[in-house]
Amino acid sequence: MREQPVGVFDSGVGGLSVLREIRRLLPAESLLYVADSGFVPYGEKSPEVISQRSRAIAEFLLARGAKALVVACNTATAAAVADLRARHALPIIGMEPAVKPASSATRSGVVGVLATTGTLRSAKFAALLDRFAGSVKVVTQPCPGLVECVERGELSGAHVTALLVRYTQPLLEAGCDTLILGCTHYPFLKPALQPLLPADIQLVDTGAAVARQLQVKLAEFDLLAQGPAAPTGFWSSGDIEVLQRVLPLLWEGQAATVQDLSV
Repeated sequence: MREQPVGVFDSGVGGLSVLREIRRLLPAESLLYVADSGFVPYGEKSPEVISQRSRAIAEFLLARGAKALVVACNTATAAAVADLRARHALPIIGMEPAVKPASSATRSGVVGVLATTGTLRSAKFAALLDRFAGSVKVVTQPCPGLVECVERGELSGAHVTALLVRYTQPLLEAGCDTLILGCTHYPFLKPALQPLLPADIQLVDTGAAVARQLQVKLAEFDLLAQGPAAPTGFWSSGDIEVLQRVLPLLWEGQAATVQDLSV
């Protein structure tokens, strides 16, 4: 059981930012990754559709022996993680925007959140604000188009820069000194984003925290692998050739075989 793989999924390639952190922290773990790119972005879908997709993908990964699941998507976590935990008695790790650490890190008392529309309108995100924001002012910014850029492997250039300027400018004008990257796709845009920001702006994402939480849960269930890890398996519900092309950009510089997801 310990040597069985960990299943990770997202609406597309964004969860690879989380997969990188899992691989860095837990190199002995075998990994399975599903990019539900045929339904990207989840942020524009209804909670019912997202929950249905999450259930189907979870069953797919469990059928391939997954001993734990990581829902590497803020929107899917908000819509579906409670349902998945009710259905399956194994470790299931979700994502949530890093409101707590960002609220602790801010010096100006103003935190900005870059996220998808679905994440920002979710009850889970509202509950996070109530629980952790305290006296900190949180300014939110939906970012349509950024997920699609990352899905294409478009991580820089005039179009990406224009979108990033459009979405960060209101947050900077509001006095934000800490920006939460509230979507797993967005860490791949850090190299394009950082030159557009003042040097003292802090960027916060949760990939490393999710990897640590996975480590804790695997240890709790006595499921930590000893290794060696098997090659990572990749599936996509979208255009396999697209994922095959962008993988070397997003996954440790490595090419890999992508299989068709038929759920």
